[in-house]
Amino acid sequence: MSQTNPHLPRLGRRGLLLGLSALAVAGNARLALASGAPPASHAEHRLVVVLLRGAMDGMALLAPYGDPDYRALRGAVALPEPGQEDGLLECGGFFGLHPRLGGMHRCFREGSLLPIHAVAGPYRNRSHFEAQDMMESGTDHRLSSGWLNRALAGLPARPAGRPEAALALGLDLPLLMRGPQPVGMWAPPRRLRPDPDLYARMADLLHADPLLGPSLREGLRGRGYAEGVLGGAPPAKGGFAALAGTAGRLLAAPGGPRVAALEMGGWDTHVDQTRRMDPVLGQLDEGLMALRETLGEAAWNQTAILVMTEFGRTARANGDKGTDHGTGGAALLAGGAIRGGRVLADWPGLAESQLYEKRDLQPTRDLRAIAKGLLRDHLGLDARAIAAAFPDSGEVAPEAGLLRG
Repeated sequence: MSQTNPHLPRLGRRGLLLGLSALAVAGNARLALASGAPPASHAEHRLVVVLLRGAMDGMALLAPYGDPDYRALRGAVALPEPGQEDGLLECGGFFGLHPRLGGMHRCFREGSLLPIHAVAGPYRNRSHFEAQDMMESGTDHRLSSGWLNRALAGLPARPAGRPEAALALGLDLPLLMRGPQPVGMWAPPRRLRPDPDLYARMADLLHADPLLGPSLREGLRGRGYAEGVLGGAPPAKGGFAALAGTAGRLLAAPGGPRVAALEMGGWDTHVDQTRRMDPVLGQLDEGLMALRETLGEAAWNQTAILVMTEFGRTARANGDKGTDHGTGGAALLAGGAIRGGRVLADWPGLAESQLYEKRDLQPTRDLRAIAKGLLRDHLGLDARAIAAAFPDSGEVAPEAGLLRG
C-alpha cells in the first residue's frame, strides 16, 4: 500500500571500548560541517544529515497504528492512538508521530516534515558497527570514505578567500564525512564526569554479554546507579540540542558551511523501550527545533535535513518490553526546502507473511535513493558526482518529488 497523505564491527566489548572516549566528551552527539560551495543556482542551499546511532525503532518514531496487526505485534511498546491520553500525533489517518515529537508534528502540519517509512540501506546486516559503516559508506560493504565526503567533490570550489576545508565538531569524525575532501575538527569542552546516559547505554549494550553484563550491573549498583540507570529515572538530558543549535548558527553565517553531519546515540532499546525512547525522542525533537531557530527562517527555507539510522528494529516486542535488531525502519526529511505534510511509504504490511524473515519490517525503499534525490535536486550535483558518492548503484534512481517546487 502506498501512503502519501497530505496534511562501527559488532556491538559489545569492542563497541563499548571504541565509543567511551567520544561519549565522555560530547555526550551522545557529534557534528561535522563542510564548507564546499554548491553550484551557483543552489549556492544558498544547506544539507544536514543526522545519524541516529543504535538502530532507532521506526515504528516508535512513526507508528503505523492503522495496520490491523500493529497492536498485537507491538504489545507492551504499542502507543495509544491519536486522541487518546499520551496518544500519537496524527499524520494522515494511518501513521502517527510519537507524542514526544511535538515540534516535528508542527513542521509536518506546515509542510516542512516528510516522514519516510519501510526504508533501509542496501545491506541486510544486524550488527550495529558494520551496518553503520555501510550506511555511511553508501554501499553494502565498508569503504574508507563516506558518501557525503565523496559528494563534496562534485561541488565547485569556493571563491578566493573563503575556506575550503570542512569542520567537524566533536571528538571523532564520522565515516560519512571521511575522505579526500578536507575536514577540520573542533571539540566541545570536556566533561569532568561522564553523562549518566553513558552508563545507561553501557548497561543496554552489554546486557546480554555473559562476562561483562553481570559485572557491569553489579558495579553500577555498587555505585548507586540502580535507580538512575538500571530501571528508574530517565537518563539526563544529552547535548544534541546544543550541538544542533551550534550547527544552525554556523550554517546561517554568510560565507559559512553549507553541509553538516550530526550524530546522536542512545537508540539501542532492547529493554524497557518506552522509558528509554521517550527522552531521546524528546532530545531529537528539541535539537531539530534548535537547529531551525538558529538557522533563522531565511536559511531554514533553503535547508534539507535527512535523519537516518543503521537499521530498524523487530516488529514484535521482546520479553523485556523492548525490541531487537531488525531491518526496515523510518527516516525523516525536514526543512523549509522539503515538500512535506505527507508520509512517504509503500507500506508492506505487518502480517507474518509480509515481514522480512518473519520478524522485521520489510524494506520497500532504499536510503540511497533518498540521499541521491537530495544531492541531485537540492545541491545540484550531476549524475557523475552522484555515481561517485554511491558507487555500483546505477539501478537505484534518485527519489523525485522530495523538494518544494
